[in-house]
Amino acid sequence: MPILCFGCNAPLYRGEEHVCTVCRNQLPLTEYTFNAENPVDRIFYGRINIIKASSFLFFTEKGIVKSLIHYLKYKNQEQIGLFLGNWYGHILKENNFLNNIDYVVPVPLHRKKLRKRGYNQVALFAKTIADHIGAQYLEDILIKTANTRTQTKKSRILRWQNKQALYVLTDQEILRNKKVLLLDDVITTGATIEACATALSNTKGVNIFVASMAVVP
Repeated sequence: MPILCFGCNAPLYRGEEHVCTVCRNQLPLTEYTFNAENPVDRIFYGRINIIKASSFLFFTEKGIVKSLIHYLKYKNQEQIGLFLGNWYGHILKENNFLNNIDYVVPVPLHRKKLRKRGYNQVALFAKTIADHIGAQYLEDILIKTANTRTQTKKSRILRWQNKQALYVLTDQEILRNKKVLLLDDVITTGATIEACATALSNTKGVNIFVASMAVVP
């Protein structure tokens, strides 16, 4: 049985991995950097104290990116995280954007969801990026305390109040005066990153950078 492209379901040919050459060339890279200000930075202005934010791809309601992340989250295709992490990690390393990061931290899943899915969809992406930029991967430093969905219909303030206790830090000392890269799959309103970064910022002297597989434009 041929291996199919996660973007368009066409058979993959030799040398193609996870997505065909056509889909790979159509993936909408943001080309945002960690040097210049970008729209991902602006999502968090006035909300949390982070050094810099960026994202790898644009997420749209229809398209290859949505298909990739759907397979990653719901179809047991964890290797997509490795594929995206290698690609983005290579870009970050080549451009020397994040050469002084101490720790890479994935946005955590609640233990019930983790048990059901079998893996955190951000984990392999985060591990792979950590390898590329020479940082240490830290998995259990953040814990999600309740199994809730992001409330998309409430105002940002209400959502933040509802989410701020959702994430707790298990060890404050390890992050003291360190540079931390916080990673998620898709940034939409920024509420999840805001809540996670709020928990991380309880550590004295921590510097937080943010990135994701994709961002909703």
